[in-house]
Amino acid sequence: MDNCRQEIDFLFETSWEVCNKVGGIYTVLSSKAKTLKASFGDNLIFIGPDVWSEDNPSPYFTESPRLMKRWAENALLPEGVDVRVGRWEIPGRPVAILVKFDGMYANKDAAYGRMWDLYGVDSLHAYGDYDEGCAFARAAAVVIESIIDFSKVDPAKVVAHFDEWTTAMGLLMLKADMPKVATVFTTHATSIGRSICGNGKPLYDQLSNYDGDQMAAELNMQSKHSLEKAAAWNADSFTTVSDVTAREAEQLLCKKPDVVTPNGFELNFVPGKTKYAAARKDAREVLLRVASTLTGLDFGDDTFIVATSGRCEYRNKGLDLYLDTLAALSSAPLNRRVLAFVMVPAWCAGPRADLKHSLVMDERSRLADPLLTHNLHNYNEDPVNRRMHELGFANDARSNVTVLYVPCYLDGADGIFNLTYYQLLPGLDATVFASYYEPWGYTPLESVAFGVPTVTTDLAGFGLWVEEACEPGFATSGVSVVHRDDSNYAAARDAIVKDLETLIAAPAKEMTAYRKAASETARKAQWTDFIRFYDQSYCNALEHRDERNLK
Repeated sequence: MDNCRQEIDFLFETSWEVCNKVGGIYTVLSSKAKTLKASFGDNLIFIGPDVWSEDNPSPYFTESPRLMKRWAENALLPEGVDVRVGRWEIPGRPVAILVKFDGMYANKDAAYGRMWDLYGVDSLHAYGDYDEGCAFARAAAVVIESIIDFSKVDPAKVVAHFDEWTTAMGLLMLKADMPKVATVFTTHATSIGRSICGNGKPLYDQLSNYDGDQMAAELNMQSKHSLEKAAAWNADSFTTVSDVTAREAEQLLCKKPDVVTPNGFELNFVPGKTKYAAARKDAREVLLRVASTLTGLDFGDDTFIVATSGRCEYRNKGLDLYLDTLAALSSAPLNRRVLAFVMVPAWCAGPRADLKHSLVMDERSRLADPLLTHNLHNYNEDPVNRRMHELGFANDARSNVTVLYVPCYLDGADGIFNLTYYQLLPGLDATVFASYYEPWGYTPLESVAFGVPTVTTDLAGFGLWVEEACEPGFATSGVSVVHRDDSNYAAARDAIVKDLETLIAAPAKEMTAYRKAASETARKAQWTDFIRFYDQSYCNALEHRDERNLK
């Protein structure tokens, strides 16, 4: 496949999640950075929002006064737009520029008018985070233009990559002001598709009948949808992260992606063979100790530990199906105790004081409400907490399935586990990601990278990739891909129950084989292999840029 890297002097990538860990896009960018930097060095520049303060600094960014010093001192940026240049503290430590974009609000009406005149972007119905995303995107475009002008690089040797609708206005502005720059736009999930799912409407059975513009009007999503659609149509290369999102974009944005760029992973996040056994042992000790302290129950070394994790989207991420699966599993005859976690950040009010005290004092007695490790601001409204109580999980001695809700970011300083998610992951025996709406699905990929067998669905991009590139099944790939659609909820639940029963009953030798198969699957999804799809998108962008500039 063509590699156009030698034709690119600067590669910019702009995202709201640069140095800002919000969701899966952070993992996409932070894990591929090392592979890209090997080619571009410090001419690979990530641009993110400066939403931090002295009291709340980004844990992922280190400012460097010497880096790009002459530009930073002489950059002619609009009043109220400031930058900090430094390193993103991820493998490869690429250059990152954090942009304070407050100055862009002053002329937003004029900017929105220009976007309407040039591209038909409807900002009239904007609300919520629309203004914020657009202010950041426009500021990022100004920064890119400033760097190109100051460095006197040929704009024709620059590629600017923008992720999601929150950066789309920056792409449109750059195309208008510096048309020689080649642009790439990636939709990780369409704003209207996510909204359709979030409003409980059937996306898949009715996809061919949906008109994106009409649904945007119905769901009050006109501005975001209009902006995203304009970026998809005006980018020199439009990409999505999976075939499932490609179909969604083709129907709802009326634009077929030029390239599908599946998400890879860097295995340097995973402990090596010599350290893995110790990491697994340490993680299991912490998980079992927290469960025992909270519930007062004994959890032996043979306890089967399963978890789900990811963004707190109750229906989209299949949290409802996961909980219903655990309820069905609890009535099945099992040969050992099951400990199930829901590791999903919610509106967390900090660690439970009683649990924290008992852990410090090494006391074990059943605590009140033994389903929850951290406090919730919205205890009665939280959908996971409500469903767990509706299903009657008791976490008592009669329960063969104990379910614990961990509604916080596992960043190593949560007050209860005090290990990161990646440090806890090796301690699991299985993971379940029963996704309804999952454009890619990093969580199952992370799981197999850590040698943990996983269950996902064919509504997730990763699940589709496994079906195409590997052979689904625990013995062959460490991954079971369950069929899911708008009308087979019960069948999908039963299939996941069966998968878990298989893993719970598996002898140690079989589990070892499953874990090995999972690791082998992860090796097929490394960025060193998947980066070729990005190379294709850069080549497309350069080619299409040349075509439009000849017109």
